[in-house]
Amino acid sequence: MATALQHRHRDCKGMALLGVVLGVLWEAGCTQIRYSVSEELEKGSFVGNISKDLGLKPRELAERGVRIVSQGRAQLFALNARSGSLVTAGRLDREELCMGALKCQLNLEILMEDKVQIYGVEVQVRDINDNAPSFREEELEIKMSENAATGMRFPLPHAWDPDIGENALQSYELSPNTHFSLDVQNGADGNKYPELVLERALDREEQAAHHLILIARDGGEPVRTGTARIRVVVLDANDNAPAFARPEYHVSVAENVAVGTQLLRVNATDPDEGANAEVLYSFRYVDDKAAQVFKLDDRLGTISTIGELNHEESAFYEMEVQAKDNAGYSARAKVLVTVLDVNDNAPEVVVTSLTSSVPENSPRGTLIALLNVNDQDSGENGQVTCFIHGNLPFKLEKSYGNYYNLVTDTVLDREQIANYNITVTAKDRGSPPLSTETHIALTVADVNDNAPVFPRDSYSAYLPENNARGASLLSVTAHDPDSDENAQVTYSLVESVVQKVPLSSYVSINSDTGVLYALQSFDYEQFRDLHLQVVARDSGDPPLSSNASLTLFVLDQNDNAPEILYPTLPTDGSTGVELAPRSAEPGYLVTKVVAVDRDSGQNAWLSYRLLKASEPGLFSVGLHTGEVRTARALLDRDALKQSLVVAVQDHGQPPLSATVTLTVAVADSIPAVLADLGSLKPSVEADEADLTLYLVVAVATVSCVFLAFVIVLLALRLRRWHKSRLLQASGGGGLSGVAASHLVGVDGVRAFLQTYSHEVSLTADSRRSHLIFPQPNYADTLLSQESCGKSEPLVQTGDLVLSKDSHGSPQVSPY
Repeated sequence: MATALQHRHRDCKGMALLGVVLGVLWEAGCTQIRYSVSEELEKGSFVGNISKDLGLKPRELAERGVRIVSQGRAQLFALNARSGSLVTAGRLDREELCMGALKCQLNLEILMEDKVQIYGVEVQVRDINDNAPSFREEELEIKMSENAATGMRFPLPHAWDPDIGENALQSYELSPNTHFSLDVQNGADGNKYPELVLERALDREEQAAHHLILIARDGGEPVRTGTARIRVVVLDANDNAPAFARPEYHVSVAENVAVGTQLLRVNATDPDEGANAEVLYSFRYVDDKAAQVFKLDDRLGTISTIGELNHEESAFYEMEVQAKDNAGYSARAKVLVTVLDVNDNAPEVVVTSLTSSVPENSPRGTLIALLNVNDQDSGENGQVTCFIHGNLPFKLEKSYGNYYNLVTDTVLDREQIANYNITVTAKDRGSPPLSTETHIALTVADVNDNAPVFPRDSYSAYLPENNARGASLLSVTAHDPDSDENAQVTYSLVESVVQKVPLSSYVSINSDTGVLYALQSFDYEQFRDLHLQVVARDSGDPPLSSNASLTLFVLDQNDNAPEILYPTLPTDGSTGVELAPRSAEPGYLVTKVVAVDRDSGQNAWLSYRLLKASEPGLFSVGLHTGEVRTARALLDRDALKQSLVVAVQDHGQPPLSATVTLTVAVADSIPAVLADLGSLKPSVEADEADLTLYLVVAVATVSCVFLAFVIVLLALRLRRWHKSRLLQASGGGGLSGVAASHLVGVDGVRAFLQTYSHEVSLTADSRRSHLIFPQPNYADTLLSQESCGKSEPLVQTGDLVLSKDSHGSPQVSPY
């Protein structure tokens, strides 16, 4: 009872001391946490308050992603999220976990994911007396010669107790007998080796065999024991035991030796002769692992491998070899085998925490992955270096223990590289070195850091006027190197006012495609160009935009016919008269047709041509000037009244034209004009002569045409006769009833004449009148400055209308 109390007191003191040490380390900011727990506890047993030691509340363990990340062996511990404590995940067996070790310490790592921080935890497993001492051989037979001298010692099998300290093997006891005693030797390795000592000479005839019991005791509470039965067989005389050349054999062997390789040979000699000198070798003690790897030749004493060696599983083997002769005498020697490490294990890289995607604007040093690097080899073979392949914007930073942080080394740009395949190589320092590659795929998430960009700063489009409403004008496209919503571009127009009308009433743009449409028909004569701004805006947050200028040029179409400015058409439907003197030389400028075209360019280039003339070849029209000139000298036979039809045509496609009819009066002077106009027959007579000529030709071919001609001719004669009668009737009343007029009419045609002052001599009943023209006083006349004193017939009585000015002088007024 006292011993148990002492043990409890000692444990309590140890726990208190451990708590004090842990508290001091925690206050100092150390990330190493230490606990102590007894072995053989039930699953879920309390180990330590991890939430308190981490400075967290129990409910924060799950929220902050606290978890155990230890690798390499079955999970022995677990986190209780409700209580915030570290508990056992199963039964702990110190002997299984730390076989032969005086101190059983288990290491694990705890990861706090939100901070990406590793905490090391050491758990010391305390031994309890759960194993009794045991003998490998529960029954042993010892042969002794009957002449064995008293005091001779015979080695006995020693017991094995996997516990440590007080719980380990403490003493041996031999069952009471009269011939033997027990002596326990303390070996250099700290083990106790029992020996059977002969206290009294043997006599085979008296007793051929002796049965003994060897008891092994530990110091635990309660005490546990193990027993082995010993049968001593008394033999005839053989008084020399075998002896080994040396008590211990040492050998070092590489772990990659081939199976069947001979490692060493033990040798024991017996000074006896004959059969008493024959020695047989055997393993007196060998553990289970060594028994599966090594084989001992019982006659030669050679030890060779029967299995593969693995330095990582066991770097050292200890065996005890026994040499026994036929008489039963034996000797023992230790064999110590050291397994040398060979670089046969490549480093292992475990991705503990990984981020598969990072925003492109992440700052330098952003954590990508947490890597745990381990090599099962030892020495230089287990020293590992890590590096990244290629010139990538990442680097590895050493973290806690064998952990590395993979972080960004610069700011990433998704528009340059959107995906990275990162190859992390772990390489040891063995010879030859071994390496392991780990591939990490990383996606760079897009951030709206690029505005849409137009290929050009300015665009121009050409649109024919009179376009249809809704016509497509131009398509503009802006490129955004971002992705997804950040690259979705919408188009719009900057609102402005054109000619006091909103721009949106002229054109519109498709917000998705960037196609520009006309909302109305444009007129080149109204405006010739339209300036606007196109805005391209992405759908990012916040959105980015850029502008491009667009100039819309309206192209002229030939939609306006030439407009004749001179001569202008009178409002009463008559045609103006131009004068040409009979003395005019060829090329004489009679008048000029002036026309304009509201179109532009080729559509406004005008050309003039003589479309019809009453006297062909008499006049010509300038192709580009519109000047009407005499083509030859005027003759007396040329009619006084010449009718010209001038056509003005533009160069558009299709061309448009306009015509004007000119009446040219041929005379050397104004009086001559008036006299000649009185004696002239209507111009229709010339037309009739020409028409008659054509009809005569037609009559020669078709008689019916001739008959039609006669009928038409008769109708025209009757019409002229009827018209003459009407004129005579109107002129019989004298001049008193004539309305005041400033025009001189010739067959219904009014002349553009200037104002003159004249002396007029008229007779009421004469069909011909005479005017005496003094020196004329006029301006802007087309007649030459010749003498105008001639008295010539001007008009017939029925065709002249005169008006008086305020002085009683007759005036001839232009239209």
